[in-house]
This record gives sequence, structure tokens and C-alpha cells, in this order.
Amino acid sequence: MILDFLPNLQNYSSLHSDFKLVSDFLINDNLYSLPVGKHELRDDKVFVVIDKCHGRKKEDAKLEAHRKYIDIQLVLAGTEIMGWKPTATCKEVYTKYNSEKDILFFRETPDSWITVKENMFAIFFPEDAHLPLVSEGIIHKAIAKIAVN
Repeated sequence: MILDFLPNLQNYSSLHSDFKLVSDFLINDNLYSLPVGKHELRDDKVFVVIDKCHGRKKEDAKLEAHRKYIDIQLVLAGTEIMGWKPTATCKEVYTKYNSEKDILFFRETPDSWITVKENMFAIFFPEDAHLPLVSEGIIHKAIAKIAVN
């Protein structure tokens, strides 16, 4: 898991061949004017989902993990609390892996909580179970999905 500010996103381009494509899109495009929904950058391999929703309480959310995609979650407006726990230590499956949606949920609670403010991002790899969207207000965010392979 990585936590940083948007201007530094391009510093992580060496981690994956598609990070530069996502970095250029998130830094150079006016994300605030994009409609809610999916915006493809390269087929199903790289896309960004714009979301605007009301946050939830910690107890109303479940840890999630992905196998096929890396998440870059960028907060555009609001403050979001995100939970984190190594996927390898998650043992209590709440919902089995759905390969079509690339997601599974766990019953465990996060080991750590991070506060992600406007203009900050968190990168979650398949080995990072995470619990997003904890907030008392509206969260406007961009979630970039990058295929691992």
C-alpha cells in the first residue's frame, strides 16, 4: 500500500508499465468535470471510475481485495478513511471471490486506518486488503484500475 499526494504519482511509474498512462490522465485531465462512471484508457486493462457517494460507517463496511487489478484511489473532494490489512492474513471470507467483478470480501477488521484527504491517493495491490469509503460526508473520487498482467 502506498499513500501520497497527486503531484507525486508520477514518481511511481516504474512500478508498472501502465502507471504513467494513469498518472498522466489523473494529473492532466479535469477530473472534476468528468461524469460519474467508467472511463476506459486502454480496453479493460486500464480504466478510471469516477464516483461521488455518501460515506459509510466503519462497522457498515467490509475489507475487500482484488486479484486482477491494482487500485489507485484518488480523493477529489471530501475526506475518506481507508482501512488496510495484508490480504495474506485475512482468513475469514465474507463473500467468495467473484472473478467477473474481481473482488472478494473478508470479515476481519483492518490492521491500520489512514486518512486520505483531497488531492491524496492510495495505491492498493492484490496483497493489500482495503476498506474504502468511510466518511461522514460526500466523497468524490477517482478509482484507477490497472490490470496486474
